[in-house]
Amino acid sequence: MSLIPILIGISLSAIAFHYILKINMSKFLNLRAFETNKENRTHFLPLRIQAHERLIIFIDRINPANLLVRLHQQGIDISTLHAVILNEIRTEYQHNITQQLYVSSENWTVIRKLKDDTIAMINNAVQGLPNHSSGIELSKVILQHMAEIEQNPYDLSIELIKRDIQRLF
Repeated sequence: MSLIPILIGISLSAIAFHYILKINMSKFLNLRAFETNKENRTHFLPLRIQAHERLIIFIDRINPANLLVRLHQQGIDISTLHAVILNEIRTEYQHNITQQLYVSSENWTVIRKLKDDTIAMINNAVQGLPNHSSGIELSKVILQHMAEIEQNPYDLSIELIKRDIQRLF
């Protein structure tokens, strides 16, 4: 009969020990996860900031107003300018493609769509001109189209990226 109270006491002690151990292990694991998460944020924050910066540069570089000024050469014909513009846009995009790892899916979708829309706009402008047109005529058509757009998609894209980076802080 005296064995039952001893077994009950041992059982209650084991249950209490298990409960205390479980709470302490849970706290330890949560603290460890928090510290790991903090280390990851500290490590990835500069990479995310750099990715946002590079995408803003990308947007600026494919903006037709900047692109045409940078690529236009005196006496260049329409087909040469068209090829140079498309090559420049695709090269810039390929150079920045890894930045999608560090920005939101929404931002990357906007970047990809902006690139595709820019290429489509350039192609449409070329199709609307005769084959013997000059690069200047192509530039005028593209810039005129940009002037007719109510909200500049390049400025809107940059604002989206700025909002995304502000969420990091």
